Amino acid sequence: MTDGHAVAVLQAEGKGTERSLPDHAEDFGANNISSHRYLRDGTLVNPTYSSLSEAQASGHDRQLLRTAVALTVAAVYALALYRGPALGSQVTNLFIFSILALGLNVIVGSAGMFHLGIAALFGIGAYTTGVLTVPANPFGCGFWTSLAASSGAAALAGVVLGAPLLRLRGDYFALVTLAFGEVVRFSLRNFEEITGGTRALNPVPPPVLPDWLAAAVARLSIGHDFAQEYRLFYWLDLGLLLLAALVVWDLQNSAVGRRWRAVRDDELAAASLGINIARTKLSALALGSALAGMAGSLYAFKITSTASPEAYDFSRSAIMLCAVLVGGLASVRGAIAGTFLVLGIDNVLAPWVDSLVQTWQLAESGNRFLVFSNWRMLIFVRPAGLFVGK
Repeated sequence: MTDGHAVAVLQAEGKGTERSLPDHAEDFGANNISSHRYLRDGTLVNPTYSSLSEAQASGHDRQLLRTAVALTVAAVYALALYRGPALGSQVTNLFIFSILALGLNVIVGSAGMFHLGIAALFGIGAYTTGVLTVPANPFGCGFWTSLAASSGAAALAGVVLGAPLLRLRGDYFALVTLAFGEVVRFSLRNFEEITGGTRALNPVPPPVLPDWLAAAVARLSIGHDFAQEYRLFYWLDLGLLLLAALVVWDLQNSAVGRRWRAVRDDELAAASLGINIARTKLSALALGSALAGMAGSLYAFKITSTASPEAYDFSRSAIMLCAVLVGGLASVRGAIAGTFLVLGIDNVLAPWVDSLVQTWQLAESGNRFLVFSNWRMLIFVRPAGLFVGK
């Protein structure tokens, strides 16, 4: 029975209402839809390939391109860390924004919801940490408590926003999330008694680790000029990034991930096979928003402030969306690689090149020119991103 026949039968019997089936039936339906999409869009049946040998050659070329890009980026970053100026702060920022990209990729790539307000959730995480930790407030929470509370606050905001929007798709969903981002930014600016307004909340105290762990971190070094104050954040943020990547990867390869993909690929067919559309979408929004809140909390601890509300405007959402698209939708590797490519060129490599060639005197506009030029070349070669997810 085809997907269209299944939908017609259920609409005739249940008058278009969603039917609840056991979990194993939902998993079977999700696998069926995902397999159908793979056979339709997969390499072996892609009409652009006239033979199996051409398809294999194309796959080999893509693998070579990914390997070449990865080796080049790794070599340049290693050179920048060991030979260039102190870049520990910028690289640590890339770890934080990689967590943010993972959250956005769950929402956009895995679940297919075009979200343009991820910066607002990032800001909610940062300001939650600020409210709970700054000495002027009576809460006095520690690092781990603030991190958990920030993730929970952002997840709650994402679900509360997403619940009324479940029937919206495509551009309509994107426009509402864009408006949500602006509402959050103006709220952070205007509620000065709570958020500090344009002055932000500061100082956010640094994390306090157990003595044995702090001593171990102090002995670690990355490069001869790796600043001592950045070691704690470097290893802490790197560890949390790896943990977040592992959680997302595990969920993407579980029954939850299969339901995300089924809803993304064909929402009507997924509903006809018993998948709970609302629950599936809200689970993706909750996880993606929680990761954005975690990244915001880490960012506030890193810069010892919540930063101005203008740091969480639409441009932040746009550049993170570009990072996800360049790296590859629904790919854990792609989210991290895209962040290091898109934000790394601007924040790490361009200043390093400028320090080597002082006569260039690259202004911010020059850095942006380098960034967008590299994006355009990469998109021409790999329109689907470096790593194609499921």
